[in-house]
Amino acid sequence: MVKIDKIIIITKKTWLEELIEKFNTKSQAKFYIEHMGGSFEDYEDAHKKYYESLKKIKKLIPLEFKYQIIEKSFLPNFLFGPNNLIVTVGQDGLVINTAKYLDNQLIVAVNPDPSRFDGIMIPFTVEELPAALKKVVAVEHKVIQITMAQAKLNNGQILYGVNDLFVGHKSHGSARYTINHNDNIEKHSSSGIIISTGAGSTAWFKSIITGAVGIVNKFRKYSTYIDPPTEDEYRFPWDASYIYYSVREPFVSKISSANLVFGQIYSGEKLIIESNMPENGVIFSDGIQEDFLEFNSGTVAEIGVADKKGNLVIK
Repeated sequence: MVKIDKIIIITKKTWLEELIEKFNTKSQAKFYIEHMGGSFEDYEDAHKKYYESLKKIKKLIPLEFKYQIIEKSFLPNFLFGPNNLIVTVGQDGLVINTAKYLDNQLIVAVNPDPSRFDGIMIPFTVEELPAALKKVVAVEHKVIQITMAQAKLNNGQILYGVNDLFVGHKSHGSARYTINHNDNIEKHSSSGIIISTGAGSTAWFKSIITGAVGIVNKFRKYSTYIDPPTEDEYRFPWDASYIYYSVREPFVSKISSANLVFGQIYSGEKLIIESNMPENGVIFSDGIQEDFLEFNSGTVAEIGVADKKGNLVIK
């Protein structure tokens, strides 16, 4: 049997709650949405369904389990216990944002509103949660491991990415850095570097590949046409032992090159990036720009496959 000290339920603010935070009151939020031609009822309906699902979940958790509810914004400062079982209630992004703060704890991801969310990473409905918990306790569950990317700085700071990491300038300025992959070294001026995992291969990574092929085809319209990438080509497994790096819009000049613009980083290898930006250099993960590491001159980042993995319970 698996020992579970406590179930930690991870929630997120609804779209309605985020609107109210922005506009201070519900009536002001409603006025803004309807003034812009939107339907405020959609926000209210989604909010209602989310909290109905959360209410059901609390009733469905067996009495022998203690549970605690944590809103997503508290994740960076929350200390998870080794025997905690994590239940996420939200979209795929909530699973991604939760996994990087864990240390191999299991995640049971619940889809609170299947009519709205397809949910590649949220396999269980609210009603299926009790059966999933029983399987975990009896060690009859299935798990897929999710490879993460890791950025470790020379000042000791570490950041994990479940989908991807971004290294670059915090605005639209040029990112200047020295890149080193397998002892091949060059200076870059670019729009930044995206490091992608298997979980992120159908997200930002897909956009990078699709855009690159489309640009080449349009630019070389009188030359050989390159077929758009298929899903089998750009998608790679969630538990792959490698990640990819992609340099965005590299600029070639007297002091910058563009040979190291794309490649695989296998487990045990490192992509070493030294910042040449006096200010505004950043590293953030999974699209959360507010949770970033400063990456200014003198800072060196070692990028590689993380030692830890996300552990997602599946059907």
